[in-house]
Amino acid sequence: MPESAPGKPSVLFVCVHNAGRSQMAAGWLTHLTAGRVEVRSAGSTPADQVNPVAIEAMREVGIDITAEQPKILTVDAVEASDVVITMGCGDACPIFPGKRHEDWKLDDPAGQDIDAVRTIRDDIRSRIERLVGELLPA
Repeated sequence: MPESAPGKPSVLFVCVHNAGRSQMAAGWLTHLTAGRVEVRSAGSTPADQVNPVAIEAMREVGIDITAEQPKILTVDAVEASDVVITMGCGDACPIFPGKRHEDWKLDDPAGQDIDAVRTIRDDIRSRIERLVGELLPA
């Protein structure tokens, strides 16, 4: 089983397709913590590629997620994470006892225009900033 680095919190973001919300959240957390948190993302039914509108919305704030690929959710990824954050996948996302779990109600950026995706991106950022404050207290 993969171990996270000692003393380094790890977070797993999960949505259905791992193409929008979870990729943007992972991008924000990586950017805002500069490697102080181990970041993973996955989907219960991964898409073929990251949503191009999500990529564009993140590029606007200086975060490049173009190299990311949607990944299938695995038990190993969950077990190796301290915090599991699901995003609108309901019963498709498993809950594991003993893990800190949050479900963030966020609109799915799939099929939405850039203005709608910017709103989702900014909502994710504010949630990530709160999470960072909990994981890495000053």
